[in-house]
Amino acid sequence: MTRHFIDLADAGPEGLQEMLADARSRKVTRAGWPKGKPDVDKPLDGCVLAMIFEKNSTRTRVSFDMAMRQLGGTTIVMDAGSMQLGRGESIADTARVLSRYVDAIMIRTDDHAKVEALANYATVPVINGLTDQSHPCQIMADMLTVMERRGSLEGSRWAWLGDGNNVLHSIIEAGSLLGFDVTAACPEGYDPDPAVVATAKERAGNHPFVLTRDAEIAVAGADVVVTDTWVSMGQDHAEAKMAAMAPFQVTEGLMAQARSDGLFLHCLPAHRGEEVVDAVIDGPRSAIWDEAENRLHAQKAVLLWCFGKI
Repeated sequence: MTRHFIDLADAGPEGLQEMLADARSRKVTRAGWPKGKPDVDKPLDGCVLAMIFEKNSTRTRVSFDMAMRQLGGTTIVMDAGSMQLGRGESIADTARVLSRYVDAIMIRTDDHAKVEALANYATVPVINGLTDQSHPCQIMADMLTVMERRGSLEGSRWAWLGDGNNVLHSIIEAGSLLGFDVTAACPEGYDPDPAVVATAKERAGNHPFVLTRDAEIAVAGADVVVTDTWVSMGQDHAEAKMAAMAPFQVTEGLMAQARSDGLFLHCLPAHRGEEVVDAVIDGPRSAIWDEAENRLHAQKAVLLWCFGKI
């Protein structure tokens, strides 16, 4: 059976834990090596990953490319505008054709239904590099970063500030699968998808998701404070949204409400002076550069899981 990584629940708690353990192990083993040197075992030797981009990308593009290189494989990078997909060829036909050429497909797009359709018609693994509904690869990197700093995810408290977006959806899903608490402070009108919240609450047990309108309530005693850009690529009504988000800016004063060893995370790119101030993003509790690097290590584990090697 083909393994797709569309959302975190596709792997389940055990699969996620195995991926995170593999990511930590491979990262430690590579310490001090040149970035382009393959891992000793080259587990994906000869394999090719097709990467489709319908949205701009820095971290996803480079980290997946380097992940395949370090695993012994190669990549083909395609922008949708230069493909027949951009001229009206269906997702189904694209999936059927690419499955004859490559060993796996990663897509970064807007509509979550496109990724689901791609997986439905492909006969090779499909990986969600980002949609407007979820961002599972980013949260794999976030969890890896927290594990490195705290030793474990279990019992940790995560606070989200700002828009109820795709990143928050995947954090909510992760908390319900791996047993950590998530509290989100969002302005009215910008809540996470009720369906995502409902599914997580059914699964969460003793770790339910909490939504508040008060940033200080969310951050109080948190181990991890997370935010994201307030206005994503292609979103309209930026002025009204910015005004609604202003009380949820991550400042030094707000971070002081978290645990003294609490971490700050941001998936990047950051709009400094909007969702977060320089003193926080450049401060001693910021783990954003480890988090960005960990996109590479986490995605290596995701690829290996999809290929049935974890």
